[in-house]
Amino acid sequence: MAAVRPMIAITGIGTALPPYRMDQADTARRIVDALSSNPDSARWARRIFKQCGVESRYTCEPELLQEASACRYMPQEDRSKVPSTAERMAVYKRESVPLALSAARAALADSKMAAEQITHLITVSCTGQFLPGIDAVLIRELGLTPSVMRIPLTFIGCAAGMKAICLSKQLVSGDRNANVLIVCVELCTLHIQPTGDREALFGASFFGDGASACVIGVASSQHQHVYQLGDDRSVLLPGCADEMIWEVGNDGFDLYLSPNIPRLIGDHVPAEVAHLGGDEPPELWAIHPGGKGIVEALQSKYGLRDEQVAPSLGVLRDIGNVSSATILFVMKKMREQLQEQGTERASGLALAFGPGLTAEMIKITYVASSVPSKRRTENAHYVS
Repeated sequence: MAAVRPMIAITGIGTALPPYRMDQADTARRIVDALSSNPDSARWARRIFKQCGVESRYTCEPELLQEASACRYMPQEDRSKVPSTAERMAVYKRESVPLALSAARAALADSKMAAEQITHLITVSCTGQFLPGIDAVLIRELGLTPSVMRIPLTFIGCAAGMKAICLSKQLVSGDRNANVLIVCVELCTLHIQPTGDREALFGASFFGDGASACVIGVASSQHQHVYQLGDDRSVLLPGCADEMIWEVGNDGFDLYLSPNIPRLIGDHVPAEVAHLGGDEPPELWAIHPGGKGIVEALQSKYGLRDEQVAPSLGVLRDIGNVSSATILFVMKKMREQLQEQGTERASGLALAFGPGLTAEMIKITYVASSVPSKRRTENAHYVS
């Protein structure tokens, strides 16, 4: 008889978006209107909003749907009415909780997991802070046990969702009875800057708001369409510390993204992927779409087919980059694609990148049923 071992897997995924949809063309038109006295910045804004691969995004702030003259987040010479960081954090505290709860409840339902079965809670965000934090609110509102192990991952950036997945896999490897709930919530649009600076306009062109959550534990016979988690790797890429910067300012958080990032990822990441083994590129590629250029760099480097990067580019097109929450949106979309295709099993990688530059990655295997077909009647809890 073949040896059997527990399958540590993402057994459920949930996502949530705020109610206000930002059409990319309309948003670009309003920002260009706000920059009417600065034609160079207006041309730059028109170009990057069109080329960044985004068609729509969502925001928790309805003021961002207003015309330029009525929106305090838009570029303007009089800065006296621009929302302060404190005002933006108040919106974050009010709006992040319902989004996080919605995603968490969806993940628990998808995993068929009761709240009291959760042993660890990892909360992830880099776009806002308050204390007692969102972990304390989630415990109360979801009905988690008060003694659940809380692990907040704050201000780590876009890679933090993947960091949470890798950490959860390690936790469950050490305790096979552990069930980890990860909740990522990001309100990126609160930090749109009221200037015509190219760096600020670039950041304003493709970030959106959203929340995602997942449950990680040992898969059992009740679970279907799971991602088995394999070896992981976390690494700081050399010489890249100044390429991505996220700092707290007086008018929200200030972002700098170097145009070199796609090239640097294309240059450095293949060597890191090689550490995870395998001579041939895998089939599945869940790439965090930190920008269209990042996905295209890896597609070119590995000769990936369009359908292999479709989940990443589809998420970028439909909701933009929602920072740490993005990777679970991509994996959920990929899972839907695999279900539609009737795929039983497929292996690949999930990757995300953040300030450092850091690369976080893990081997994944999509499994339609956590119990092999010949054993399904035995109600097995393990796979060979």
